[in-house]
Amino acid sequence: MKLYDVYPLFDITIARGKGCKVWDEKGQEYLDLYGGHAVISIGHCHTHYVDAMTKQLNTLGFYSNSVQNPLQNILAERLGKACGYEGYSLFLINSGAEANENAMKLASFHNGRTRILSLEKAFHGRTSLAVEATANPRIIAPVNSNGHVTYLPINDIQPWADELRKGDVCAVIIECVQGVGGIRMVTKEFYQALRKLCTETGTVLIADEIQCGYGRTGKFFAHQWLMDEKDGAYDMTQAPDIVTVAKGICNGFPMGGVIISPVFQAVYGQLGTTFGGNHLACAGAIAVLDVIENEHLVENARKVGQWLMDELKDLQKTCSHIVDVRGKGLMIGIELDMPYKEPRTRLVKELHCFTGCSGTNVLRLLPPLCLTMDEAKDFVGRLKQAIG
Repeated sequence: MKLYDVYPLFDITIARGKGCKVWDEKGQEYLDLYGGHAVISIGHCHTHYVDAMTKQLNTLGFYSNSVQNPLQNILAERLGKACGYEGYSLFLINSGAEANENAMKLASFHNGRTRILSLEKAFHGRTSLAVEATANPRIIAPVNSNGHVTYLPINDIQPWADELRKGDVCAVIIECVQGVGGIRMVTKEFYQALRKLCTETGTVLIADEIQCGYGRTGKFFAHQWLMDEKDGAYDMTQAPDIVTVAKGICNGFPMGGVIISPVFQAVYGQLGTTFGGNHLACAGAIAVLDVIENEHLVENARKVGQWLMDELKDLQKTCSHIVDVRGKGLMIGIELDMPYKEPRTRLVKELHCFTGCSGTNVLRLLPPLCLTMDEAKDFVGRLKQAIG
């Protein structure tokens, strides 16, 4: 049997990693400014994470959700404190797409409606309704194209108001920093107006924090940049009804979560999962929170990310190939005046640095949150060589 040919691949085999660096099978070192699609949150092979996973695997890796799993309760309590949503509930599953599927399903159970509003250039996953809410017709199969979703422009509230006031919208799902969409951020004015409209119309507001959350932007959630804050506390009347997480939650081990407002009442049988919230995943996710807190990685993402943004904007003044630099924390898009393929390939093949991409001409940076200032400076130097 051969692998189904899904991805175009670099002719590189990564054999090991540590922190923000990886090495191929020949021993060549690479600076990792992508973290496997924002998955590596605390760095490759962090000792505390490896020890926690190893200890749990030597004890019990998996048992079903038909019995008590105290690790789930510990994780829920720790995550609630870390993100500031202690009054919410947590449902654990396996991936970001699954998190968004369950969020929209829960919203529909809640208000009985079927319409979804999503941003133009949105990406919410590749399964069923998640892919229908993704604004890319090339990956929406006919069986998924069911007319549930309307795509609307970012930061232009009037079209959203027009749709919401029809009174038949089940949920609004948004990434407050679009990843695949080119690192475009929702404005505070737009977000707060949208939150108000959702409240007025009985529409569920879902914040997809799968890529932009878990400390990446310098706050635990990207949407928290858009909420009013006083004396260190967020105005929770502006909070989403549901928040979805995955990617960075377990530093590479498959896991996702749905963080659910107390306005929702749990009903046996509505939601379920086989592998979700298993013992090994919970142990890893708790270890990730340990490292984020003990090593102040949210603060590091804010500090190093701001320095990197400033340096890239300075570089833009002297490099005609850089059209725009945008983002927040360690989620940065570098828009070029040419397709990203050539400079990205040069970065990987000649300068030994991994980045991501989006659209046709945006380099996307999603490094581990432990990226140091020296590593950020190193990247800027390599980028200068790559784009001239």
